[in-house]
Amino acid sequence: MAPASLRSLFESAGRFLTQIPFPLLNTSPRPISDVGPVYYEPLSGAPSCPLDGPISCHNSTPVAGDDSCCFVYPGGRILLTQFWDQKVHAGGAEEDWTLHGLWPDLCDGTYDQFCHMTPRFNNITAVLEHHGQHELLQFMNRFWLASSGPNSRLWEHEFNKHATCINTLAPACYGDVLYSPGIEVVDYFTRASALFRTLDTYYALEKAGIVPHSRRHYPLVDIQTALEAYSGGRVVLRCGGRGNILHEAWYVYFVRGSLQTGEFVPAKDLGREGKAGNCAPWVKYLPKRSTGGGGDL
Repeated sequence: MAPASLRSLFESAGRFLTQIPFPLLNTSPRPISDVGPVYYEPLSGAPSCPLDGPISCHNSTPVAGDDSCCFVYPGGRILLTQFWDQKVHAGGAEEDWTLHGLWPDLCDGTYDQFCHMTPRFNNITAVLEHHGQHELLQFMNRFWLASSGPNSRLWEHEFNKHATCINTLAPACYGDVLYSPGIEVVDYFTRASALFRTLDTYYALEKAGIVPHSRRHYPLVDIQTALEAYSGGRVVLRCGGRGNILHEAWYVYFVRGSLQTGEFVPAKDLGREGKAGNCAPWVKYLPKRSTGGGGDL
């Protein structure tokens, strides 16, 4: 029997990745903007933030003191990045787009990396197992995949490069009593995986009549329009080859509140981030080959 696609996972009633209550997920074919805020109840003592707090990159005055743990800064433009890999993964399906990362870009479209706002970890699998996140690990081993070497190598790279630049994951935001090393790892990977589950890129394109084909070229504007209508926000597209092979989709968000418990707000404009797209006006969306690897670092 062929492995279930991401869409079939959306349609499975009552399934959650962990024992933690997950955010409201997009379990029907409609834009995320119609589904509502993507919330998450963390394991830890992450801050409880006001529902009417400022949205990242939209606040004209500094946020200080305890309130800084309810405002993602300076990397307030959040990118959920997906890859269309060349090969079907072991245990995967031909319809699978894979999760690459959750990146906190600065509000001007640039980004920091390998910061010191949260500790670095080189044992992501062990940390998630320690906190009982076995179903989350199972999901990540299906959809968050490295092109070579163990998946944990990619997870460590993504956390240490990107999550360490997210200020609300700092130990101080959890409090001395409730903080336990690795809680920020659980929160980062849980939120990224849950947001990914709301974004079925294959289905959004299929719904618009855009399906993998070895010879057909599609207008880039049609792909962009389909994904932005589905997600409710802006999407950056990246291509391989000579800019004519669709390879990546970056969904752009801001956050109201902390990354741990806040609402992901679809971005209505790209700003400088729009320049990251590199695709030609017409692109191929190639079928996957039958076996092989995962996303690049």
